[in-house]
Amino acid sequence: NQNLVKDALLKLNIYNNYCWHEDKGFRKSKILNESLRQCSGDYFVFLDGDCLPSYNFIKDHIRFAQAGYFVQGRRCFVSKDKVCSLLNGKTSLLKLSLSGNLKGLLKGIRFPIPLVKKNQTMYGLLGCNLGVWSNNLMAINGFDEGYEGWGREDSDVCARLYNLGLTRKMLYGRAVVYHLNHKENPRHKLEENNKRLIQTISNKIVECKNGIKKLK
Repeated sequence: NQNLVKDALLKLNIYNNYCWHEDKGFRKSKILNESLRQCSGDYFVFLDGDCLPSYNFIKDHIRFAQAGYFVQGRRCFVSKDKVCSLLNGKTSLLKLSLSGNLKGLLKGIRFPIPLVKKNQTMYGLLGCNLGVWSNNLMAINGFDEGYEGWGREDSDVCARLYNLGLTRKMLYGRAVVYHLNHKENPRHKLEENNKRLIQTISNKIVECKNGIKKLK
């Protein structure tokens, strides 16, 4: 329930402005670019609407922000039938973990000492837990709106950040996110999106044409 997620973010004091567009199917890249046009600041942190951040989520991202890198935390998964109970305060993350209703539990724990992996691989690229310097996002022209339908838009933006020369910091034990499982979006565009991503990688594309700015 989007309103419940919004209320949860308000309690964490990280919900300030709301950007909306008409529901015409999965158009994540388009709404992210519209949001970026309305944002200011040197550093952007991305969180999907079906995810809850841990208490230190923003603090952790800021702590590991560094020139030449983008930062990516991990996520664990809340069972679909437990989501409403969690958001309504009828259960807790601790209870869910003890009852086996958190999948990928180790990715949902804030360890005393974090593990940080630096790489430029395509493995595990996520848009739901991502920190990027604004000047780097502008240099690649934001998200590619050619991706419509579920799949690969997050991998594409990270691939172009690699092509720009950046390295990923992948965090374990910091910047934790809890994904609220739900009915999956249709994946009828996945094959087409896979082909688009392969072109980005093989052609070492940095700046997409259909992004924050519309390029010829």
